[in-house]
Parts: sequence; structure tokens; C-alpha cells
Amino acid sequence: MNLFKRLFKFGSAEAHSALDQLEDPIKMSEQAIRDLKRDLDKSIQSLAEVKAIAIRSRRELETATAEAEDYKVKAMTLVQKAASGELDQAEADRLASRALEQQGQAQQQAERQRGEKDKYDRLAADLEHKIQDLKGQIGQWENELKTLKARAKVSSATKKINRQMAQVDSSSTIATLEKMRSKVEEEEALAESYGSMIGSSRSLDDEIDQAIGGSASGSDALAKLKAEMAASSGKTEPGA
Repeated sequence: MNLFKRLFKFGSAEAHSALDQLEDPIKMSEQAIRDLKRDLDKSIQSLAEVKAIAIRSRRELETATAEAEDYKVKAMTLVQKAASGELDQAEADRLASRALEQQGQAQQQAERQRGEKDKYDRLAADLEHKIQDLKGQIGQWENELKTLKARAKVSSATKKINRQMAQVDSSSTIATLEKMRSKVEEEEALAESYGSMIGSSRSLDDEIDQAIGGSASGSDALAKLKAEMAASSGKTEPGA
């Protein structure tokens, strides 16, 4: 019992305890509970046997008590018959004496059975009380074992996460990020360089048109053409 208590005291350690360190105590605790349940079954069987003895003792007590009372009644009847002349006085006295002897023996048997009955009643009551205590303890230990298992799982998961985090090389991760940043900045600079080259490849006319708002639209060119044609037509009419 003390070993089992020590196991659960060990199980109440902090949650960061590793699962491989708790695995054996868990198995030992489970086995201890199974052993206690077997002991409980045996105790219940013993209780039934003790109660059976107590019941038998009570019945024998009742039988011996009734027998003693019967012999007493018979002795009184013999004395009465002798007094009334129905029986010879000497014979009645002899038989009454024998009846009283049997009464005494029956009373002694009744006293022995009463002692047996009281003893087994006390044993049954004490055993039943211990069985109830054992049932309560088994239930409590089963709950503690469930808690221990849950904490072991949590500690195992925590251990794995911490181990993975501890194995991460922060310096190499930072170096990788720096390389990536440098590569991105290089690509951005190259894109900007190509953008500047687009401006340098334009002609002077393109630059002038852009400065004054672009080249004449198609409608402006058409209006200019019509004006030129009208002007030319006006010059030829007088000489016709």
C-alpha cells in the first residue's frame, strides 16, 4: 500500500516530466489497481462467508434456546403430574431431573452459539467497513491515474515541441532571410533599371509631342485639310 502511495506521489510531479520517465510508474500503478481489485473481490467473498457463519450461528442459537425452553416445560409438566398423582413421584423426579440436565446443556450450547454469532457479526461489520474504504480508495486512485496519464501526454507533447524549437538554428534562419532580402532588392533594382531604359529609347519628336500634349488627333488633321482645300479653291475661281 505504501509503495502505491509513493507511485502516485511521484505522479504528482510537474507536467514537464517526460513520458518515457512516467511510462513505467503508470504501468505499475495500473497493475497495483488491478491487484487491489482482486483483493477487493476476495474480501467480498470472505465477507459473504463470514456473514454465512453468523447466520448459521444465529439459527443454532435459536434452536438451542428453543430446546432449552422445551426441556424446562417438560420438567415442569413432570413435576405437575407427580403432584396430581398421575405419575410416581420418584419416577417423575428422575425424569424431571434428566430434563433439567438437558435444559442446562441446551442453554450452554445456546450461550456458545450466541458468542459465535456476536463474534462473526463484529467481524462482518468490520470487514464490510474496510471493503467500503477500499472501494473509495480504488476509485480515488483510478481518478489520480487518469490525471497522471493526461499530464504525461501533455508533457510528452510539450517536450517534443521544445525539442524541435531547440534544434532550430536561429542564425542560419536569419542568414537565409538576409539572402532572400538581398535577392529581392536586386530584382527590384533591375526592374527599375529597365524602366529607365524605356525613356531613353524614345525619339526627340516623341519627347516634344509628349511635352506639348501629344500629336494632332485625326479630327484636327481633317479640319486642317478642309481649310487648305477651301483656300485653294478660292484662289482659282476669279481667273476662270
